[in-house]
Amino acid sequence: MIHSNSNKVILESDHLAIGYTFPGNMPLILARNLDLTIESGQVIGLLGPNGSGKSTLLRTLAGLQPYISGSIKVMGQSIRSNQIRQTARVLSVVLTDRIDVRNLTVFQLVSMGRYPYTDWLGRAGADDNDRIRKALEQVRLLGYSNRFFNELSDGEQQRILVAKALVQDTPLIILDEPTAHLDLPNRISIMRLLRSLADETGKSILFSTHDLDLAIHSSDILWLLQKGGVLLKGKPADLMESDAFEETFKTGIDAADQEVVSDYFRSLKKRSAEE
Repeated sequence: MIHSNSNKVILESDHLAIGYTFPGNMPLILARNLDLTIESGQVIGLLGPNGSGKSTLLRTLAGLQPYISGSIKVMGQSIRSNQIRQTARVLSVVLTDRIDVRNLTVFQLVSMGRYPYTDWLGRAGADDNDRIRKALEQVRLLGYSNRFFNELSDGEQQRILVAKALVQDTPLIILDEPTAHLDLPNRISIMRLLRSLADETGKSILFSTHDLDLAIHSSDILWLLQKGGVLLKGKPADLMESDAFEETFKTGIDAADQEVVSDYFRSLKKRSAEE
């Protein structure tokens, strides 16, 4: 794995509390006091059990959902859920939801990523078109420009969505479960693509996943979000040695399942030590 030598801070949060607010009721807080930092060129994997708040955290950091308290800044700019166009210039997002678009070519779909920079009619100029072709080249699908998006395989569609994020020309890309609908070869391919994009372009990448093996081998830093809101951070090897994975995934399950989880992580730790 190639690690970035840059230490430029791209994203930082201060005493961030995430969750949901309901009129007339106390907010439901999933996690609080989150002091997070993402540096230039870093790939950060977010892991945790279902229901721990991974998607909520990503959506909040991306400005798609208001936070309860605290602050988020990307490139020194405060991120708020009511500033969509401004936020789209500093970070881009790829959500896990499947996109059903008919009669849109790959080029047309990727061009939608240029909306923060186009005029009020949404017209793209020559520079925008060059950036679209460059993004398609980066995800190795330049020859697919005139193909219809809904005719592509799941793996190809995910690469196109990454290209759409790339043309926003942001220092940070946030992806929620980018390998969720993919088979193993395509999951590996997408993670290698994200790793190479960070190394080659200096962009920072934050992604959530359930693929522990891929996250460990692709990430510079892992965030482990436990049920109850505790977030552990560190290099994959350090977290593995500290038994942080077991602590994160054994919470709230019965004794028999806890033993299965322990066996899995003992095996994972052994494989990692042998590599």
